[in-house]
Amino acid sequence: MRELAPETVVDQRYQILSRIGSGGMADVYCAQDLQLGRKVALKLLYRRFAEDEEFVERFRREASSAAGLQHANVVGVYDRGEWDGTYYIAMEYLEGRSLKQFIIDSGPLAPLTAIEIAEQILKAARFAHRRGVIHRDIKPHNVIIDEEGRAKVTDFGIARAGASDMTETGSIMGTAQYLSPEQAQGHSVSARSDLYAIGIVLYEMLAGRVPFDGESAVTIALKQVSEAPVPPSAYNAAVTAELDAVVLRALEKDPEHRFADADEFIAALEMVRVQLGQMPGGPSTAAFGAIAASFTDPTALAAAGIPIEEPLVDDAGEGPPPEDEEQRGRRWPWIAAVLGVLAVLAAVFLLLGPLSTKQVKVPGVVGTQLAIGKAILENKGFTTQVTTVVSPEQRDKILRQDPQPNTKVDDGSTVSLTVSGGPGQAAVPSVDGLTQSQARKKLEAAGFKVTVSREASDSVPAGQVTRTAPPAGTQIDRGSTVTLFVSTGPQKVTVPSVVGQSQDSASAELSNVGLKASIVSQDSSETPGTVLSQDPGAGSQASRGATVTITVARQPQQVTVPNTVGQDQSSALSTLADAGLTPIAGGTQPVTNQSQDNKVVAQSPSGGKVKRGTRVTITVGKFVAPTTPTTPTTP
Repeated sequence: MRELAPETVVDQRYQILSRIGSGGMADVYCAQDLQLGRKVALKLLYRRFAEDEEFVERFRREASSAAGLQHANVVGVYDRGEWDGTYYIAMEYLEGRSLKQFIIDSGPLAPLTAIEIAEQILKAARFAHRRGVIHRDIKPHNVIIDEEGRAKVTDFGIARAGASDMTETGSIMGTAQYLSPEQAQGHSVSARSDLYAIGIVLYEMLAGRVPFDGESAVTIALKQVSEAPVPPSAYNAAVTAELDAVVLRALEKDPEHRFADADEFIAALEMVRVQLGQMPGGPSTAAFGAIAASFTDPTALAAAGIPIEEPLVDDAGEGPPPEDEEQRGRRWPWIAAVLGVLAVLAAVFLLLGPLSTKQVKVPGVVGTQLAIGKAILENKGFTTQVTTVVSPEQRDKILRQDPQPNTKVDDGSTVSLTVSGGPGQAAVPSVDGLTQSQARKKLEAAGFKVTVSREASDSVPAGQVTRTAPPAGTQIDRGSTVTLFVSTGPQKVTVPSVVGQSQDSASAELSNVGLKASIVSQDSSETPGTVLSQDPGAGSQASRGATVTITVARQPQQVTVPNTVGQDQSSALSTLADAGLTPIAGGTQPVTNQSQDNKVVAQSPSGGKVKRGTRVTITVGKFVAPTTPTTPTTP
């Protein structure tokens, strides 16, 4: 689509002010709403999408859903319409910059800042998910940070309609760096797919980079499916082990192992926020240095954090009253004893360091994934030793730890972890062509869990299995989930209107949308070959490959024989031919009336209804002068 010049008015309402930018499926402009007197962000679809009827239908449906999302953290959708051969959406216009630009400008964000933004994005997602809308393409580019620092998510619902590297179930849909593993494999998406994408966004805010990148979308998608992310603390030392654990849980490959919903994700971030705000602060070695420097200097003792009594001052400000010699004598042994103990402690500290090794509590990591558990322990200064055992629990789940959680041990100790190696592996059996019930029983008998997803198929009857994910023959852990894809029959398509078109044109249009044409002819006065009616009608839904019956006009098969007697031969032949008959010149017949010369004097058949093309024979008169009778001579 050509770039719109300023002052251009779209749909008699939106006056273009300036171009904001472009995305995978549309150009975005800042425009003035001439009716309501406010600025809007106007998104105009590229023509290649506007010409795709199926795309446009999804776009309309999803834009309607998005328009119902009125939330403080969601960019509002005001209006949608059609203009100049394409479609547009009028959205809330925000002064600000995208979260992507914010990350580029600021680098890795402070954990509390990243948590604050992530929680706002999660609140937007929670609001949408409760209303049945899944974003499918959450990324920093789709989050606007306004002038008040508030995060607002845009393109809710629109992402489903399509973009440059997005499709429906069955292939990749979304932006590769933020794809969930199930999207990368073409599987069905859920609210947890959005939570995965938000986990990627949180990772990028903390680390200043995405966890998976590559030279192509396919390479990145493969990493999303198979590679474990490096904890963000590897790139930002301010990220705590607890925050690492939250991010890595959001990025679990299996949706079932992620947060159940946005509320659970928010609660986990809130716990980290509390921990960040209450980091314990103990006495430092500088305190002991201060003690050693001066045992009697009140200023030094106060700086070291040791409470002292202030000397009493009288009303005149002269200080305490002088002590007598006896009082000083009784007090001095105690002062000497205290100073002696402090001197000994200071000397020991300076020579040997701390009086004892620092004791720390062991964090509890049982039940977490190995990568998360190790990150938590190692960030606390522990080393780890891993033993893998066969177990019905999922692979890499930590089953036991030694020492036990909350046990106090020396800083830097080794924690032994017993980790599940999984229940063993088995090959996914082939279930193609079986019914859903038969396939489920076969997979469960092989030791797998089963989820069911449905998809259209032109070749597999409804109710039968089309495929599994992972595919048949793949070796995976027993107890893993296998997705069973069941056919819903051929994909539904919208029947176009072909009435009034020629037979060839109508057949071609039906074929273009995956339908077949069945031709029925009917006598009509319309031009032969013109489509008179269709069944099913225009706008109805039909399975791809279904047949549409079109009734086509033809010339009537019964025609009326015109009477050509009295016409000259040439006119008679034309009249019969025009009537759909086959005229035959049958010869001449003598006539004595000169007015009948070269005129039709007889035809056969002479009239009535006959089949088109019937032969009609005409006989033409040929004048013969009458002979004068001879009068006999009288002898």
